[in-house]
Formats: sequence, structure tokens, C-alpha cells
Amino acid sequence: MELSYCTNVHPAEDLDGIIEQLDVHAGPVRAAAHLDSLGVGLWIPAETAALLAAEAPSRDRLAAALARNGLVLRTINAFPYRGFHDDVVKLAVYRPDWTTAERLRYTVDCARLLAAMLPEGASGSISTLPLGWREGWDATADAAADASLRELVEQLREIERRTGRTVRVGIEPEPGCILDDVADVVSWLGARPYLVEDGLLGLCLDTCHLAVSFADPALAVAAATDAGVRVVKVQASVALELTDPSADGALEALAPFAEARYVHQVRARPTASVVDFAVDDLPQVLQADAAWPTDRPWRVHVHIPLHATPQPPLRATTEVLLSAVAAVLQTPHGADAHLDVETYTWSVLPEHLRPETLVDGIAAELRWASAHLSTALAPPAEVVVP
Repeated sequence: MELSYCTNVHPAEDLDGIIEQLDVHAGPVRAAAHLDSLGVGLWIPAETAALLAAEAPSRDRLAAALARNGLVLRTINAFPYRGFHDDVVKLAVYRPDWTTAERLRYTVDCARLLAAMLPEGASGSISTLPLGWREGWDATADAAADASLRELVEQLREIERRTGRTVRVGIEPEPGCILDDVADVVSWLGARPYLVEDGLLGLCLDTCHLAVSFADPALAVAAATDAGVRVVKVQASVALELTDPSADGALEALAPFAEARYVHQVRARPTASVVDFAVDDLPQVLQADAAWPTDRPWRVHVHIPLHATPQPPLRATTEVLLSAVAAVLQTPHGADAHLDVETYTWSVLPEHLRPETLVDGIAAELRWASAHLSTALAPPAEVVVP
């Protein structure tokens, strides 16, 4: 699996800003991580994606920035449409959803620009949202999403026919969405074999989201494989777990993670005899009138740096990441999946988890990934650094 880090940690929304972040952050990260070359999973907002898909000179500028920094582009994060670093993002990150022409157009633009910039012989991947947020979703919305994804697959086929480059899109399940977990993606796509029959549409496995769902990584990946749903991308991330909610100061330990920009869904470990406990954002637990169960762990959708060690009674779900990567490698196309480190939360983490500089933090994550996921990693294509 080829390693990259996702640039949605950076707020740039136009081409100049994206190029600057490659020069100021990604290139120095590669050097600090002691890597001869490094993959980047670009986050490109909709307007800039349209520009890059349409204009070869703009792509040339981006390609030059990648080359001079020793960077390789194989994957794009097309989940956030724009404004991912607004003061308040919350549920806006799920709009526009897959019922809209805007979402389809944005994803096709990302596929076209990626196909134009892939290294020779390489395939590309794009991650996208799990249809949309669950509220207000009905049969009409489901049919519209089905039609949009049919058109997406046809556009991906046309790109492959025209360019000879394969670009795959992975649906990324997330708690609270229509496709809340891997089982939902497997069920929804499994009922639509016309969407997955050629492997151009599959699963993006975010291992933080997987941990929050309390799913068994090996069983989840096996279920996808058995249903003919290919894992095209793994977003390497870990969630926050409160191991003992009855411990003194447990809620106080969680409180610093309840910030205003992003949603932080919370789940308690399900049991056969107790109704599942699930909320859409951490403040709903901290301010709840009725107490949550204290006899089992809670998990929170917070992307913790891969190498970080939260202070007890908190911990990181690192074992879910390790198990998921191992499971994906056992699938027929697992070694072709892209492995993208996606800790976008650096700016909103509590002080004790923040590095001295962002370059230091991301480089430390990549060194950790190289050491602990080494059996999963393959060196990227040779890059000539001027």
C-alpha cells in the first residue's frame, strides 16, 4: 500500500494557496520524515477542482510544485466540498450531498484532474461522503443518489477509455450519515451490483469512523469483499476512547475535545441487552440530562494523531487501524489500496496533543506509520527532485 498524508489539514482553497502549502508544509514534512518521496492526498475545493480539470497550465503549476517537493499525487479527498476550515463547519461538511448535480460535477472534476496527473502506470483514488446526512433522507433522495452514482461510474469508465488511467471512488461511511458504517455501505452497494461490477466504485475505509462504530475490522473488510465491494482507500486515523466512563474526572477529560468547528459523534459500546447510545456531537453527552452507561467504553469521532498517547482515562484506538490495514491486505486488491494519513484536527486538539509545529506533528505521524505499518507500505514511484 502506498502511503500519503491528506492535505485537508490545511485551509487553502485556491491554487496559489494549495501550492504554498506544498512548499511550506508538505515538502518539509517529507524531509523531516526522512522520506525520499511522499504521497499527498490532496483536498481540492470544488471551484479549484473545476479549474484544474479544465486548464492544463494550472495543472502544470501544480505538477511543478509536487515535483520540486518530492511529492506524488495518487489520491484526492473529495468529501468536503469547500469551507472545511470555516469557524463552524459541523453538518455543512455533508452538503451538497449525492442527490445534487454539484456533488457529481465536483467528483468528476477531481477524477479528470487526477487522471491527468497520475504517475505513469499508477491508478488513482478519490474518497467521497456516504450519500449524505441522515435527516430528511427518503426514497426520493435514495433514488437520486443512485442515479448520480450511476452517472459517476459511467464518467469514470469514460475517463479510463479516453486516458488509459484508472480512477476509483470510495464511499466513506461515517456515523450519523445515511451510510453510517461499513455494513451500511455493503448493504447499499450490494443491492446495486451495477455500481460495483467493474471496481470503479467501492469503499473508503476511515479507521477512526470504523472504531467509533465498534465494528470488528477483519469482519467488516471480509463482508465488503464477499459482497464484491472493493476497498480502494484506507484513511489511516484513530478515534478517542473513554475506557472507563465511571472513573473520576472522566467527563472532564473529554470536555477539551468538544470544540466548535467539527462534529464529534459519540457511541457507547453496544450490548445485546441495552439500547444503543449514540449522539451526533460530543456536547450532547457532556450536557445530557440522562446519564450515559458507565459500564462500557465510549468512542468519539476525533482524529487523534497516530503516534499520540492521550492521557488516561482516555486512549487512542490504534489497534483498529492496525487490524484494518492487515485485513485489507488480505483482500484480492488490498495491496493496491491507498493509505492516506488523515489527521485534520491539529488546530482544534487540546494543547497537550499539539506539536511545536505542524510539520513536526505530521512528520512524526509518518515516521510512526512507516515503522508500525511497514508491512503494508510500498515505496512510491521514483520522483526526481530538482
